[in-house]
Order: sequence, then structure tokens, then C-alpha cells
Amino acid sequence: MNKIVTNADAALEGIQDNMTLMVGGFGLCGIPEKSIAALVRKGVKGLTCISNNAGVDDFGLGLLLQTRQIKKMISSYVGENAEFERQMLSGELEVDLIPQGTLAERCRAGGAGIPAFFTPAGYGTEIAEGKETREYDGKMYVMENWLRADFALVKAWKGDRFGNLVYKRTARNFNPMMAMAGKITVAEVEELVEPGELDPDEIHTPGIFVNRIFKGEGYEKRIEQRTVRKRGQ
Repeated sequence: MNKIVTNADAALEGIQDNMTLMVGGFGLCGIPEKSIAALVRKGVKGLTCISNNAGVDDFGLGLLLQTRQIKKMISSYVGENAEFERQMLSGELEVDLIPQGTLAERCRAGGAGIPAFFTPAGYGTEIAEGKETREYDGKMYVMENWLRADFALVKAWKGDRFGNLVYKRTARNFNPMMAMAGKITVAEVEELVEPGELDPDEIHTPGIFVNRIFKGEGYEKRIEQRTVRKRGQ
């Protein structure tokens, strides 16, 4: 099946107000830049976004915060986004902060069809309030539910028309598990190759999880904080 669509706008057909979206990436690494820009153009509102964080003020999901298109963020940290922090503290934005490993596992569980699991992370803190707890081998655990989404938006390095994806180094991050947990998964890639060009042993996300794929152009690949030493140090 040929899953290629012409561009990000075509790939996001069907996204409506008040939907839940998973958005891959970590900081600004491996984020679906073109899909996020298309969401801004589309103007959908009331979104619940599941993502490790929300980019920075003027890039990544920060663009959707500026336009007030996001109603709720489900994330692991605020990061470098001052607007995210401001909206959270003012009560304009509903925020569910989750331990990073728990967030990743909840996404993976959603893709694997596992409704709930137990983790020690968060026991005895606000995170565990209102949740079932159990003791296993003398240690207390908190029950966490899966996370799933109407659409999952991911970014990969290479892909083919069948939707098979390969991520590049740390840009893999949350993308593979989120690709599995969307009712519709949209992948944007830097390179589109012919079927058979990707080594089966190197494919990170099999095409069965991907519904639409397109090639993006002109990726910025910004760095949140560039820290370098002066020459000679």
C-alpha cells in the first residue's frame, strides 16, 4: 500500500478541534516540525497534546501555545518554554506532569494494547493520589493507565512508501512508542526511499503502524541550548 501524501497539510486531514494528539520528540530533537506548522495553519483548537515537553517559545509545540490551540499538555517537564510555564502557572493551560519513564511506558502500553501497569515511580507523592497501589516483593507500586491518541505525529530520518521508518540516533526518543499508539499515525521524513532500500534489521517502526507519510523539506533542527568551550580551554 502506498501511504505517501503530498505534504503536511494533506497528512493532517481529519484532525479536528478537541482531539488528542501524540507529538514525538525530546526538546527540539526529533520533533515533527512540518506537522506542527501545519497544525498552526489549520487553526484547530482545544487540543490535548501528549509530548515530552513543548519545544521553546517560538518553535515546536510552543507555536501552538502562542496561538492558544492547546487546551491540555501531558508532559514530563516544562523545559525551555517560558510561555508554557506562564500558561501553566496562570491556570490558562491544563497540565499533567508525569515522570519521564512513566510517560514513555504509558505511550508504549497504549501501542501494545496494555491498559494498565504498575511502577514504583511516584509512590508516596502527589503523582500517586487517587491511583491504585499494590505491594510486590515488599515494594509499593502505583498503577498507571495507557495513553492513546486520535493522531500520532512523528518525525523519522528515512522512510518508504509502505511506512517503514528509521530514526537517526537520539532523534528516535519518544517517536517509536508514539507511532504505535495513535489511531492514525502521520510520519514526516527527511528521505523517502524505495521499498527494499531499508535494511529490515534497521527498521525501528514497521509500516503497519503508519497510516500516512510525507517528505519534509528544509528542516531547521534547532538546538535548545548550545554549550561550547572557548578554543584552547
